[in-house]
Amino acid sequence: MCIMDNDGNRILAKYYDKNILSTLKEQKAFEKNLFNKTHRSNTEIIMLDGLTCVYKSNVDLFFYVMGNAYENELILLSVLNCLYDSISLILKKNVEKRLVLENLEIIMLAFDEICDGGIILDADPSSVVKRVDLRNDDIPIAEQTVAQTQLSLFCFWYR
Repeated sequence: MCIMDNDGNRILAKYYDKNILSTLKEQKAFEKNLFNKTHRSNTEIIMLDGLTCVYKSNVDLFFYVMGNAYENELILLSVLNCLYDSISLILKKNVEKRLVLENLEIIMLAFDEICDGGIILDADPSSVVKRVDLRNDDIPIAEQTVAQTQLSLFCFWYR
């Protein structure tokens, strides 16, 4: 999964297969090639370097979900829609680069709630957003999810 700006620069990316695109240099080269092939295109899917890539653009961002060549495109598309819709809900329907960067820690948690180690955990944006919601000050710690507790601790130590 990857988010890039409209210049092709990486904002956030997670690669799960250590055998494919294992180095940062390979990832950057792939992302540059992917962006060059998709930034002017109207399609939603592309086969590139043996990977099936589905993508969506919005204002100044491009959202990508990649899988191997044999991956079901509909599954990849449901993950992409979940990613985009989750971010849209987190940012209150104002999906743009500045707000993504300001809320990067929450979006990183959403990435982790959607997919972990290449395994799709959730494709429902409302449940993803519920688990990464930062407004957990009113929730007793015993009732918080692990992600909410970790984020609370992160925010506490970051201040």
